[in-house]
Amino acid sequence: MADLTLPDAPWRHRPGLDRLLATLDAGAGETRFVGGAVRDTLLGLPVADLDLATRLRPEDVRDRIRAAGLKAVPTGLAHGTITAVLDDGPVEVTTLRRDVSTDGRRATVAFSDDWREDAARRDFTINALYADPASGALFDYFGGEADLSARRVRFIGDPLTRIAEDHLRILRFFRFHARFGDGAPDAEGYAACAERANDLMALSRERIADELLKMLAGHDPAAPIALMRARAILTPVLPEIDECGEQRLAALVAAEAAAGIPPDRVRRLIALLPGDPAAADAILARLKLSNAIRKRAALVLAPCAETVPERIGYRLGREAAIDRLLIGGETDAAVALTGWQRPALPIGGGALVARGLSAGPAVARALREIEEQWVAEGFPDAARVAAIADAVVRRTAE
Repeated sequence: MADLTLPDAPWRHRPGLDRLLATLDAGAGETRFVGGAVRDTLLGLPVADLDLATRLRPEDVRDRIRAAGLKAVPTGLAHGTITAVLDDGPVEVTTLRRDVSTDGRRATVAFSDDWREDAARRDFTINALYADPASGALFDYFGGEADLSARRVRFIGDPLTRIAEDHLRILRFFRFHARFGDGAPDAEGYAACAERANDLMALSRERIADELLKMLAGHDPAAPIALMRARAILTPVLPEIDECGEQRLAALVAAEAAAGIPPDRVRRLIALLPGDPAAADAILARLKLSNAIRKRAALVLAPCAETVPERIGYRLGREAAIDRLLIGGETDAAVALTGWQRPALPIGGGALVARGLSAGPAVARALREIEEQWVAEGFPDAARVAAIADAVVRRTAE
């Protein structure tokens, strides 16, 4: 048990939290804070998600929460998780567990009343810290507080065993090291991830994509990608990710910072992919990512003859244009587009009919010609567009 106590923090005063803790007998030691909220508070970071661990059985947790006038959602009853819905968001409450069997993708669990047993099934020491809600006393069974102080991400117990329980921990190791680690990764954990890299092939592509996108949302995602590439850890599931992609990603991260444009995990994924649109789309399809993401990547990577930022924006849309410019290192041009709105052509087919064109294909062709000249001239006003239209109609009529 560590000598430190959990510092006070705004999340500890969330409306309804005291009522939830009271109904779960936190004062009697039955329920504790656990995981990310404890870890991040010790590091002085903001807390997004709040998790509670409890000795109480899931059905008892559900009934107690409802009896206290709070909403209880059985989000994972078989695995012991009930979500309590407070006014400002959810709190996950999970009964202490031990693994009965695992296959690297899912686990069969049995409920427990042993805090150390529950901690032993978690992934990293820094994620297995518990705190008493009343006193703030920390409960640290595997040296997590020391690892946190040393900025070291370390598997609990034998890394190979932890990876065998859940293969996704390979990717999580690098994501957590990038966020919380300092210096080289834990050597034993790194070696285990390299040894068991082929285990990633047993995971669903959705889980891999979700973890990869979380990694890409981090402060410096190029660092974990480089670590994984150095030991061919991504090769079994993403063999197309090469040194060029890694370099593009690193340059993009720097460009986002220089431009003051918020990081975007999809943009970073596009930078990491091969520059060939078909190859990139094949990877996105394999990862079962959404059609919206695939369309965005196709726009960014497709050939585009335009060089003026506003014209690129008009052709691709502002989002894809900013992606393209940032990935290409054109930070000033990307910044110029952040407040830009795509203009609308200030003339329609009716105006061309009024000028004497017959409705139908001729009008559509004329509109395209007018639009092309309007774009080439930098989106002039309606008076200039009217003059362009007059000239186009005269040529069409000749």
